Amino acid sequence: MARMFAGRALDAPLIMGVVNVTPDSFSDGGDHFGHETAIAHGRRLVAEGAAIIDIGGESTRPNAEPVAVEEELRRVIPVIRDLAGTGAMISIDTRHADVMAAAIAAGARIINDITALTGDPRALPLAVEAGVSVILMHMQGEPRTMQAAPRYDDAASEVYTWLAARVAACRAAGLAEEQIAIDPGIGFGKSVGHNVDILSRLSLYRNQRCALVVGVSRKSMIARLSRDEPPKMRLPGSLAAGLAAIEGGADILRVHDVAETVQAVAVWRAIAAGEQSPARKGQFS
Repeated sequence: MARMFAGRALDAPLIMGVVNVTPDSFSDGGDHFGHETAIAHGRRLVAEGAAIIDIGGESTRPNAEPVAVEEELRRVIPVIRDLAGTGAMISIDTRHADVMAAAIAAGARIINDITALTGDPRALPLAVEAGVSVILMHMQGEPRTMQAAPRYDDAASEVYTWLAARVAACRAAGLAEEQIAIDPGIGFGKSVGHNVDILSRLSLYRNQRCALVVGVSRKSMIARLSRDEPPKMRLPGSLAAGLAAIEGGADILRVHDVAETVQAVAVWRAIAAGEQSPARKGQFS
């Protein structure tokens, strides 16, 4: 029987498309800040093959300042309501229980929390009561200071141990295995070396039977491993890192460039399986 997350089988990699309803995200600089623009972008990502749409109203890039809950709600709720109404599976990217509750009421089915439901004491009970799925991410420190001087003796193992404890806490509170995903938090309180260590040892995280989410899209580590390209010129590196993550065991890729990632994953899967797509068998013989 296939492993599950949020009602979806994990027999093939799932793509989570990012919709930042913010004026200051590192990757798109407010391209989708307005409601109409954000909704149109979300619909386009679904059409391109996104299985999940992750909507956030607070930038959590390095050095980001917190956003008032009222403003976060103003940004995301109309977008969630519209996209959920189309049947899309919506994830709310927030660390605030008030935003989680309003997002669930508007149609969100997944909570994606950079604090792994530790930042707000009401978050975990809310998720259990609502019966939604959760993504537990690891972050050392908090966005304003997390990249100042991250330190680990063994990044991959320490992050894994912390996430395993959060999974245990969530299960003890009443969440089922198929409601929980873990995310090692690439770039959240981690140096390039820490990120590479984690990505090269992703198989460790499969010791938890819950879904594994990886977000490497457009992150600064790509530029630092390459030629210091700006965020919108990091697509090739994002694809390379994403495919490496899938090979390492990732079930879900959180990305900005959905169509390109869907194509890359389809080709990678066909080659890895040693066969062509059934619709094209014989075409190149």
